Amino acid sequence: MKVLEPGRNCWRIEKADRVAFLIDGEAYFAALRRALLDARQAVHIVAWDIYSELALVRGEVEDGAPVTLKALLNSIARARPGLRITILNWDFVMLYGMDREWLPVYRLDWDTHRRIRFYLDDKHPLGASRHQKLVVIDDALAFAGGLDLTRGRWDTPEHAANDPRRGDGRSSRPAPHHDVQMLVSGDAARALGELARARWRTAAGARLEPCRAARGAAAWPAGLAVDLENVQVAIARTEPAYAGQAAVREVQQLYIDAVRAARRFVYIENQYFTAPRVAAAIAERLAEVEGPEIVLVTPQHTTGWLSQLTMDALRARAVRRLQAADAHGRLRVFYPALPGLGEDCLNVHSKVMVVDDRFVRVGSSNLNNRSMGLDAECDLAVEVGEDAAPALDAIARFRRRLLAEHLGAAEDALARAEREQGSLAAAIDRLCGGARSLRPLPLVDAAEIERLLPETELIDPERPVEPEALAQQFLHEDERAPAGRRIWLWVAALLLLGALAAAWRWTPLARNLDLAALLEAGARFAALPGAPLLAVAAFVLAGLVAFPVTLLIMLTVLSFGALTGFASALAGSLASALAGYGLGVLLGRHTVRRLAGGRLNRISKRLARRGLLAVVLSRVVPIAPFSIINLVGGASHVSLRDFALGTLIGMTPGIAAVTLFTDRVRAMLEHPSWENGLTLTVVFAGIALTAYALVGWLKRRSADAAAEQPPVD
Repeated sequence: MKVLEPGRNCWRIEKADRVAFLIDGEAYFAALRRALLDARQAVHIVAWDIYSELALVRGEVEDGAPVTLKALLNSIARARPGLRITILNWDFVMLYGMDREWLPVYRLDWDTHRRIRFYLDDKHPLGASRHQKLVVIDDALAFAGGLDLTRGRWDTPEHAANDPRRGDGRSSRPAPHHDVQMLVSGDAARALGELARARWRTAAGARLEPCRAARGAAAWPAGLAVDLENVQVAIARTEPAYAGQAAVREVQQLYIDAVRAARRFVYIENQYFTAPRVAAAIAERLAEVEGPEIVLVTPQHTTGWLSQLTMDALRARAVRRLQAADAHGRLRVFYPALPGLGEDCLNVHSKVMVVDDRFVRVGSSNLNNRSMGLDAECDLAVEVGEDAAPALDAIARFRRRLLAEHLGAAEDALARAEREQGSLAAAIDRLCGGARSLRPLPLVDAAEIERLLPETELIDPERPVEPEALAQQFLHEDERAPAGRRIWLWVAALLLLGALAAAWRWTPLARNLDLAALLEAGARFAALPGAPLLAVAAFVLAGLVAFPVTLLIMLTVLSFGALTGFASALAGSLASALAGYGLGVLLGRHTVRRLAGGRLNRISKRLARRGLLAVVLSRVVPIAPFSIINLVGGASHVSLRDFALGTLIGMTPGIAAVTLFTDRVRAMLEHPSWENGLTLTVVFAGIALTAYALVGWLKRRSADAAAEQPPVD
């Protein structure tokens, strides 16, 4: 049964002279670096996330060329006058800001060679993302798959628990990461170049010329083995409906058609497994008497407590439905177990499907609703005939490389077990059991799933979400620790402050840090003529350089005391907010979008109908740093009145709380005693409970406001 059909489950099918499957970041990044060094005409990078200081190789190199991404791109741009480089990155929401490189436009556009152009792509529906991961070189080579050029992706197939080479500038030893990228050459690469240029034109509004083959093209990376030759490669996409463009759902249809075409087995690796239509197609095949075996490899758990409570629970719900349909025992759902990881697990981030060793698919699409209809995706697929023995063998070797890696076994041992058992599932069962192996995925209790997940659509949407629903989701589902846990963290911080106070009073630390001298310096500043006005000016200047406003409030209170400190801090915070707002107005939405992320601008625009509440919420439950909110507020559709009043209302309780807390900490540090300690504890507890109640009220108010809106069709 033929699977691939242009216009139904793929965009187009083009010939690839050569194909390689690159398993894990070490192989992909090294091959990409070698290909970039040979680039002659154009490099197009399309990404969900990018990190300018990513080290593409770890260790020494012999060619003398840079190993970090930004330095390498600058180097090849300088060396080849005709080379142009474009980087198109998803214009992420500010909620992702702490996990991403700050000021990417500066790092990858303003601070790079003039022929390197960087743009943040925000041309998509609210709540969607640009999830494609492509690099196209000279329209001759193209990489596509699940790997972004960012932190936390580099790893080897060993996935050693304490491999220091995984250090990424944020963590010395990120959790192990498993992923797959596919490299194609020839007409298939040229077609992906067309896709990348179309994306650039939509996002940046500029047309890019295709490469001319006569001027030369990047060579196949030296030393890289070729897995397939002269095969037809299909390109499948997901595109949400947006700005008059019809939705494209080729990715979903290709998953379903591939499952329906299977005769012996379906092997899947994926970060998620929540897509109900794909799960339903698999359940239908499991119910058949002569249906295929289904082997699913997924992470033991996803990253972050929120994802574990939502996406993992949705996965458990889907798997339990498959288990109910598996009347003939052909379903296997595994996670890769690695020794020495402790609480961590291998992040199976790959998006791979192999059917009967005659169909193989590698791409960016997760098996969740978002990838089926909301996020932009790009997958590549190859289908070969039963008589194409070399291609069938190559696909089988690729699948066995993946499975052998997870099983901690040799590929030959897996091939032998498959022959002897006559079944993929039975062969895997036979090889399981070592310290590094595949193990059955533990599932959340069914009753607990239903309790946790009353609303699936908001957690894992497959179509654009209305702004009010998205804002409500941000307020209720942000990836912070639960309030109870945060209170205990605050209590721990309080105990630490008390311990420091005791140390300053009764240990030699007092001789090395003279608290009295620090307070005296603050008093001298407070005694200057017009000191409160100077403090307000300091707030304005500090806000323009993104200095933490909370720290500035504490320093002001320590200098002036409680009453004057509170008044100066409130006036300074408001003045700083208005200055940032004015700068945002001056720069305009386009510039601010490029500096700070245009998605927040668009959320502010859609919330303008309740702008006052939106500003209050952003001050009480900040979705971005103080300075960024000010800048975006000025460039957005929030009125000056709403911005100023919302800032005043939202910040006054917080500044009062910080003032009271700082004043009591100062008393504790100057005169450590049980009385002052008890007073500080009471003040702290009162602030914590008040803040908790206020946040709860604001959340309920936001939910009530959202409920008043018309229902989403």
